Amino acid sequence: MNILIVSQYFWPESFRINDLALELRNRGHNVSVLTGQPNYPDGRVYEGHSQLKWRDDFDGIPVARVPLLPRGSASGTRLAANYLSFAASASALGPWLCRGQQVDVILSFVVSPVLVGWPAIVMKKWKRAPLALWLQDLWPESLSATGHVNSPFVLGAVDRAVRQIYRHSDLLLIQSPGFRSVIEQQGVDPARIAELPNWAEDLYQPVSRESAAAEDRELPQGFRLMFAGNIGSSQSMPTILQAAALCRDEPRLKWIIVGDGHERAAVEQEVRDQSLEQTVHLTGRRPMESMPRYFAAADAMLMTLRRNPIFARTIPSRLQSYLACGRPVLGSVEGTPADVIRQADAGLVAPPEDPAALAAAARQMLHSSEARHRQWQQNALTCYQQHFNRSMLLDRLEQLARDLAAGKQGPFDCGSVLNSRDTPTTKVERCAA
Repeated sequence: MNILIVSQYFWPESFRINDLALELRNRGHNVSVLTGQPNYPDGRVYEGHSQLKWRDDFDGIPVARVPLLPRGSASGTRLAANYLSFAASASALGPWLCRGQQVDVILSFVVSPVLVGWPAIVMKKWKRAPLALWLQDLWPESLSATGHVNSPFVLGAVDRAVRQIYRHSDLLLIQSPGFRSVIEQQGVDPARIAELPNWAEDLYQPVSRESAAAEDRELPQGFRLMFAGNIGSSQSMPTILQAAALCRDEPRLKWIIVGDGHERAAVEQEVRDQSLEQTVHLTGRRPMESMPRYFAAADAMLMTLRRNPIFARTIPSRLQSYLACGRPVLGSVEGTPADVIRQADAGLVAPPEDPAALAAAARQMLHSSEARHRQWQQNALTCYQQHFNRSMLLDRLEQLARDLAAGKQGPFDCGSVLNSRDTPTTKVERCAA
């Protein structure tokens, strides 16, 4: 197939769409990409790129890049301008940059903003090819959940725009079963919705602590609870810090934060203000390829989110990375991510934004037996292999794309990937039938 990917974010920015593009190419498909100038997360166009460099190459995959206003400090106004500039630029320049390309199906990777759907729809009409949106967030709910936008007028306008984008799309791929009811309420025919959870890149695999000797030496000694990922408002970092303060009487408990984000400076200041330097340790950002070794140096992985209905419906992609490495998970979450951890018996769960409950769960993990930890580890890996297996989900996407390119109108779904008790092979065979 000839597949055009439309995404505001792409290599060298670190997003799962990079892995998907490479795998589709490796499976024999002709893949091309329409994207913007890379500037996430620092807000500046990456070195080696410029607003006037519109052609690029990603390991043999042709990439067309359009100019945009970088996100800068990621303030609300600047982010809105960043989103709108990409949508306008890609809509205007995309047909010209992708001229002469045969396209059988268009796949749009929709993190934030959903406005990436506009240029995807333009390319759909220009290329006369069906369009699939792979939805990573729910809009406008994600705007209000993060606190960036609270205006009913703005949220209403975004909701109307989202409904139009969905109406002009042929297939909506959802990363969590919790998305389904919300999208159906926005007027989408259930037959045009199919589940496609995220997976972890192949580098996320179990690693022995012996193989992570350098990372082990870098971290403080003790029972390590590790948070890895974006340090932002959605991640409820105060919950971690308050729980750590409540566990001062457990000197073996070490709370490790690996990553970066706009809340990092505030977290560092709070650590100093609360005199938590011996308990909470921030390493800063680390290369993605080193993360499995950092995970191996931890005793359990932390996943925290704010209390909000949108986060209860979403599966944070770092959960798949934790599970793929066979690490126990300590979650301060509710809804779908909590269900995944509980049903797999891959760790412990506390309610979101409840420091006392998180502290109690951390103590329970600290004092659990080695046998219990080994069981959590095995269950985490089993959960990943059964429900988030990369090859299985790519098979599923490939078949859905073939159906779409062949003119299938739906229904596309073949059951829930997460809730089904079938083996991976059974699910893929049924989807392809």
